[in-house]
Amino acid sequence: MDAAMMETSPSIPLPPAVEEKALQDAQCLMGDVVVSLRCLTNMEAAVRSTHGCDSEEDRDSDNDFETSQLGTKEHWEEAYQKELETFKDIGDVGEIWFGEESMARVLKWMNATNVSKDAAILDIGTGNGAFLVEMAKHGYKNLTGIDYSPTSVELAKSVLQAEGLTHVNVKEADFCGGALEGYDVCVDKGTFDAISLNPDNTSEVKRLYVQALKASLKDQGLFSITSCNWTKEQLLERFKEGFEFVQELPTPTFQFGGKKGNSVTALIFRRVR
Repeated sequence: MDAAMMETSPSIPLPPAVEEKALQDAQCLMGDVVVSLRCLTNMEAAVRSTHGCDSEEDRDSDNDFETSQLGTKEHWEEAYQKELETFKDIGDVGEIWFGEESMARVLKWMNATNVSKDAAILDIGTGNGAFLVEMAKHGYKNLTGIDYSPTSVELAKSVLQAEGLTHVNVKEADFCGGALEGYDVCVDKGTFDAISLNPDNTSEVKRLYVQALKASLKDQGLFSITSCNWTKEQLLERFKEGFEFVQELPTPTFQFGGKKGNSVTALIFRRVR
């Protein structure tokens, strides 16, 4: 279902609780790309429900969706192996997480904020390295990309080499391991979403992510997060300890069930000690 269909299709009457839940889950679908089949499953489940069982507390909780293989290292190894083979065959870098618009949005913010071209910038969960390429092309010189998938790292290095950007640092690392420090800016486009689906000790993984982010950023360092799974309110709650909210970046909107929502959430935080 594309954005045009979502805006013009007749509204299906839903109980208020179910309608709001469907709106939140539809956000995942209406991003610049379809991020995961989990979003479709959740939305369909909400539409099929006839009782509106979700309470206000459930909908705003930190655990309002099921875990998935999308939160496992094995899934991403398999996915990036296919993308690596495709890149080697035809030079296609593969899917750009949240689409090109998401990269342009963050780059526009970096420019407006006067992020130094020499700033130490960390791309968390770099995937195919597409955002590293864009930042390098915009003049940023001190770039690092990390991913816990070794095949992702191989793919990103291959893409950067093909672009003549061999000075960009890419390394295999689990961000939640907390071994990184000294960055002026950290960027996350979908990585927190993915680890939030981890079937193994999800709450602990999310806690470790926040701890690792605190350790990675310098005092007053900036954090940009783009998410299709979490609302602004949930992200503000998750990152309230050690961070202050700076701004929300404008993202695409859509109409569903008579309500208007954002397709993704993009927020900026500042590290405070």
